[in-house]
Amino acid sequence: MTDLLSTPIEFLKGVGPQRAASLQTELGVFTFRDLLNHFPFRYQDRSVFHEIRDIHLVDNYLQLKGKITQMGEIGTGRHRKLTARFEDNSGTVDLIWFQGIQWVKSNLLVGETYLLFGKPKAFNQQWTIPHPELTKWGEQSKELGLQAMYPSTEKLNTKGLHAKGIGKLIQTLLPQIKQHIPEVIPPYLIEELNLVSREQAYVQIHAPKNEVEFKQARYRLKFEELFFLQLELLLRKEIRAKKMKGFIFPELGNLFNRFYTEYLPFELTNAQKRVLKEIRKDFLHGEHMNRLLQGDVGSGKTLVALLTILMGIDNGFQGALMAPTEILATQHYESLRELVKDLPIEIALLTGSTKKGRRLEIHDGLQNGSIHLLIGTHALLEDVVQFSNLGIVVIDEQHRFGVAQRSKMWGKNSVPPHVLIMTATPIPRTLAMTFYGDLDVSIIDELPPGRKPIQTIHRRENHRPKLLQFIQEQIELGRQIYIVYPLIQESEKLDFKNLQEGFDLITDAFPSPQYQVSMVHGKLKPAEKDAEMQRFVRAETQIMVATTVIEVGVNVPNASVMVIESAERFGLSQLHQLRGRVGRGAEKSYCILMTGEKLSKESMKRMETMVMTNDGFQISEVDLQLRGPGDLMGTQQSGVLNLKLADLSRDGQIVSLAREKAREILEKDPDLLLPENSILNQRMRQVLKSRPNWGRIA
Repeated sequence: MTDLLSTPIEFLKGVGPQRAASLQTELGVFTFRDLLNHFPFRYQDRSVFHEIRDIHLVDNYLQLKGKITQMGEIGTGRHRKLTARFEDNSGTVDLIWFQGIQWVKSNLLVGETYLLFGKPKAFNQQWTIPHPELTKWGEQSKELGLQAMYPSTEKLNTKGLHAKGIGKLIQTLLPQIKQHIPEVIPPYLIEELNLVSREQAYVQIHAPKNEVEFKQARYRLKFEELFFLQLELLLRKEIRAKKMKGFIFPELGNLFNRFYTEYLPFELTNAQKRVLKEIRKDFLHGEHMNRLLQGDVGSGKTLVALLTILMGIDNGFQGALMAPTEILATQHYESLRELVKDLPIEIALLTGSTKKGRRLEIHDGLQNGSIHLLIGTHALLEDVVQFSNLGIVVIDEQHRFGVAQRSKMWGKNSVPPHVLIMTATPIPRTLAMTFYGDLDVSIIDELPPGRKPIQTIHRRENHRPKLLQFIQEQIELGRQIYIVYPLIQESEKLDFKNLQEGFDLITDAFPSPQYQVSMVHGKLKPAEKDAEMQRFVRAETQIMVATTVIEVGVNVPNASVMVIESAERFGLSQLHQLRGRVGRGAEKSYCILMTGEKLSKESMKRMETMVMTNDGFQISEVDLQLRGPGDLMGTQQSGVLNLKLADLSRDGQIVSLAREKAREILEKDPDLLLPENSILNQRMRQVLKSRPNWGRIA
């Protein structure tokens, strides 16, 4: 049944070897199936007619019926253009062509009645329609209704495969493959959800007679994409639970109990306690833990991670904590070492700048078991880093690691260690269900007591004098200030203040020796960067001028003001992360977003969102709507989805329904062995076989 869909595209009438080569390189269309899955990006409504006198009321494409009453050429050479007068009962409008003049002249007749489709433009207070589509009246039956417009490229345009040309190929294809589109969803689910058949959906998505048909088709195909994605994720999770056994940590031992009762820096929030119970439950079941821990900036994820690691150490296992940058790894090392300084725990730090002699000591300590917890960067992934008995791995800021890198931690013990993945970038619900659908998810959704909401203010350049005055007032109160810039070196194309200019401006406004200013950026050597950071931590400098290297890894409770320059250049999640560097002490804190005078709608939406809320989850939902899932999750992860129609930023309800139905089916039939699910069994066998299971860590 499906053989026809595998036919090479060159054998479709109207394609041939040359066009086939272009379709392959430009669109990745190799077979009939690929062309069938090349979906329209929009539709033109050809069912509505307008009159010429109504042109000023229409702000997009319109359709007219009328006659060409005259034609003529203007100019010569490159400035040559063809004009025509088009007339209906209500008035006239000028048509104009700058290209393809000979072809147009030879195909249009004065006095003939045409169906015209085009986008009017006003020029010198006159309406013209450049390069309209014209079809002889009586030959237009196929043009009426919704007409699909297809993505194309400049190279394909030269081969006649523009949006309309590709549409013609698809209309040639549809009658041939109508009986060859196999159904992949069981009849009972199609009936329950009132879905159109798969064959009907493909026909209607490419050639809808009306908007109802188009919506039916789009919904069916979106559901199909998301349903099989969720079914795969849940199956992988089920397979892992059955096959992947995990270490049991039966004891809440001396280290955990002493730390909890004697050294806990503050009372845990109810959210932290709930997450620890979820983790504890995982450790008692003998199943492998693969858990995502989401929590806003400052919600206390690191403390939960430490208590989790202590559970492992109490049971004779080692722990590892991997962070994406040396700054963040060092910060974790110093803060955790301080927290457990009175406990018999050996913690080591391994990064790219660790000296060779110290590296060898660490390697020995890991193998003989004298090092209980190793904290570090990608250096932990090296083959020479071998543990005596690794039982728990914590991965911080997980989105910064490639999935293949993270999977390497699985090979550090004969039985894979438990994995806790942490992120301070709250993930919208639809993304969490999709990118991390095979993980268990824990959320810390409250901040520790005493943390005050950060007041966020949006200001433009004309407020700079008041800003400098405000900074001075805060310094006089004993506070410290961050000022963050998006660029290190001047860009000729972008009119944004760069770091060096900013540093000069601040040192002029706050001169030495009365004031001290640090400057930190990614091009500094690690030792220089650390020295500048430490000066700020020790309050030897009042102002730190920096790039986003301070986005993570700096904890200065006395810093109460975050100024973000050219804030329009940052994404929402990054703005939220930067804001989280302040508000860590008892004093009221401020985040000031400085932007240019002119902002795009999207930039304005970001500024308004930041001013309106401190809730990272709410911010993440807005960010998803603005940027889409690819930008939020990074191409390494978003690419594995390969969604053609579904849009995670807009199709949250379909994602939820798809997951619900997939879960219901697997609860009744975990191995998809019932006769009514044979169609799913066949499909999932192919999917699970063809795709690497990076989801074990990702």
